[in-house]
Amino acid sequence: MIWENSIYLFALLLIPIIWGAFWWLRVARHKHRKELFDDRLLSLLRLNFWKTGDRIRFYSFLLALLFFVLALAGPKIGTEIREVERSGVNMLIALDLSRSMNVEDISPSRLEKAKFEINRLIDRLEGDRVGLMVFTGQAFVQSPLTLDYSALRLYLDIVKTEQMPSFTSNFEAALVKARETFQSIEENNDAANVLLLMADGENHGPQFSEAAEELYESGVMIFTVGIGTSAGGRIPIYENGALRGYHRNQQGNEVVSALSSDNMREIASIGGGNYYEISRGSDTIEPFLSRLSELERGEFSSQEYANYKNRYQLMTGIGLVFLFLSLFFPDFSLTSKSNSEPVIS
Repeated sequence: MIWENSIYLFALLLIPIIWGAFWWLRVARHKHRKELFDDRLLSLLRLNFWKTGDRIRFYSFLLALLFFVLALAGPKIGTEIREVERSGVNMLIALDLSRSMNVEDISPSRLEKAKFEINRLIDRLEGDRVGLMVFTGQAFVQSPLTLDYSALRLYLDIVKTEQMPSFTSNFEAALVKARETFQSIEENNDAANVLLLMADGENHGPQFSEAAEELYESGVMIFTVGIGTSAGGRIPIYENGALRGYHRNQQGNEVVSALSSDNMREIASIGGGNYYEISRGSDTIEPFLSRLSELERGEFSSQEYANYKNRYQLMTGIGLVFLFLSLFFPDFSLTSKSNSEPVIS
């Protein structure tokens, strides 16, 4: 048994206090009556009084108080079985962690804006199974497809460009890894498979068209989100969280990274999805959310879980029974104790 509002259990202390006060008052009243009346006169004055009935009324009141306090505390007893159905899509989010994602042409940076929008996406999900993949020159699954959104947030919070072994982007590696991830799903359901690729569009790897086609032919729709501006910005270099300068090319000139929307549009076009662009701080991922709700949803799991069942109704009902007894149970005998009129001499 557990209690929803256990603080109210302290009110049970009132019961011994009331019993003690009643006992003291009864002793005091009995002593006072003995000073005024003898036993014979007192019995005549209290003709047909039923001591047992009086005690039943008093203890019924105490029991009513007991059960009302227990009901107020919210007892939960036993188990309640509920069936939970989860349905949605299989969605893998591929996040670019190349050094250019630190560019601050979108405040506070492209990467932080991407993480913020992913968190907004997670807030809106209902039953969709989501995973997180990060990539630069290589791709890694940071979080497998899961319904545990809290765990997904933890993985998302710790991602940063410094964790990757390289600093350039390879879209082919990301698309190949995504295909392997979706092929590893054991469950066979009708849910749509979706890849959401978020990057600034710069590709330093081999041509990705073939990998995108193979991924789409395997049953995965590809949506892309381009993050950055056409004007671009300098690429900051951080060491232990501190700015150490800006990335330079072999000639010693600072490199400017701009959004390459053409690559992102091409991937979305091959993958049967849509391209979305975040080029200002006010831009959001809302259009993708609208499209996501239109996709076919499958049932991922049907879970049964045990929960404590609230029993305050039972406690309240028992309390009302005892309250009724305390108010209406007779404290007098239905038959007269004497067949003759009392005579006081």
